[in-house]
Amino acid sequence: MLSKEKIFKLINDKESDRIERTISTNDTDKFAEAICAFSNDLANHQKPGYLLIGVQNTTCKLSGLKATDELLKNIAAIRSDGNILPQPAMTVHSYTFDDGDVIVVEVLPAHFPPVRYKGRIWIRVGPRRGIANEMEERLLTEKRTSNAKTFDERPCVGSTVDDLNINLFKMIYLPKAVSAEVLANDTRDIKLQLASLRFYDLVYDCPTNAGILLFGNNVRYFFSTAYIQYVKFEGDTVASNVLADTQFSGDLISIVNELDSFVKINIVKKRPIPVSTLIEENVFNYSDSAIREFLMNSLMHRSYEITSPIKFYQFSDRIEIVNPGGLYGNARPENFPNVSDYRNLVIAESMRVMGYVNRFNRGVETAQLDLKKNGNAPAEFDLKTFGVFGVIIKEKPIEKISADFSNPWKGGGIKTSDNKENKKNGGISGGISGGIKLSKTEAEILDVIEAHENIKVDEISKLLNISKRTAERHLSRLKDLHIIEYVGSLKTGGYKKI
Repeated sequence: MLSKEKIFKLINDKESDRIERTISTNDTDKFAEAICAFSNDLANHQKPGYLLIGVQNTTCKLSGLKATDELLKNIAAIRSDGNILPQPAMTVHSYTFDDGDVIVVEVLPAHFPPVRYKGRIWIRVGPRRGIANEMEERLLTEKRTSNAKTFDERPCVGSTVDDLNINLFKMIYLPKAVSAEVLANDTRDIKLQLASLRFYDLVYDCPTNAGILLFGNNVRYFFSTAYIQYVKFEGDTVASNVLADTQFSGDLISIVNELDSFVKINIVKKRPIPVSTLIEENVFNYSDSAIREFLMNSLMHRSYEITSPIKFYQFSDRIEIVNPGGLYGNARPENFPNVSDYRNLVIAESMRVMGYVNRFNRGVETAQLDLKKNGNAPAEFDLKTFGVFGVIIKEKPIEKISADFSNPWKGGGIKTSDNKENKKNGGISGGISGGIKLSKTEAEILDVIEAHENIKVDEISKLLNISKRTAERHLSRLKDLHIIEYVGSLKTGGYKKI
């Protein structure tokens, strides 16, 4: 963290092209463009760039900014919202001076330029910030080739541009990765276009591993185990009978689309469950979005150098996804899933460009939330087996619901769903010996409230096909009996069972 003395010097340094000042607090595009430009470090300073928020650009005077926690969080979120690719290395701090606060965004030069914000390459040349031209983009590309490379950015030696599906790259990927305005003025040949997105190595004159994996005509010629093996077992072990098996192979873009349809049609099953005399509720055994998220993670994070496919096994009570490679980099069992690292940076960025993942470092959290919403238990992880990463997703148990809908409330007492007597004000408990009886309509209203907590009177009357006035009359009696209550405001509240 920089000292206040250092920050004071940055505020008053009008000569440096590594500093940008602004008094805006909500111009996210401006912030992101500056961060992108500092990341690209076209002048090759190999030193951080600084975005100073709360400082007037021409006079260098402070604007009286108040650095709130929300503002700091919004600025820090620019790093991982997926619009700047590759992700920038940056920190955000606030400093308090007599004339106001200053928010300092320190941006380190990227190891793998060019860095793009919403498909455009922003750079700084002296005091100005602008979009890189072809020559400037080529300089950044050459600069990147001199740095260490992840597996997917290395050249796939032995391959040629003819091994790529160029139509897939041009028609599907390129319009999502680069803005339409830039594409309209791009006259470069296909190799340079591929290289600018790290799918082609100009030094070795061949596609990169990422290029082959994403757009290859015959991916398994170069990577024999780059596929997903799906097997459905009759029982709960691999020793049980195999009911179905298939392989998902080819370029990653095609695999993802096939998996999406396969999971929705063949894995996720819908079953209607009666919740009252008039209402059925659809229950799903799995969350398709959670399964999809874990499969996307397996394609992004697997090691393509290990001679084993991704195993996608469906048992009678669970799904298991086993990924070759295990945790990578800074990610370890003790900090998972809070810390994430990328074995395949280019593939991860490409999946974000295609919309297969929404935000970085959030896949596991998102999947767990989707499982919870669907009623599944949280996914379990195998983090200790050497060389693999395993996910276990348990099927949601769908229990049969039986009820005497013709007369669910017997004389001699009212029973709650958990078989406990409601003792509030002596209402139900006091009436058990006397034999409180509910009408059929009142019983149906109670069924609806149990199935749809915080439901409104208009919704109840519509579901039961009764007038609003009739519904209100029965609701009033159920409230007097202390069986239900109204919770919340008149506008947003609703009825629930006590």
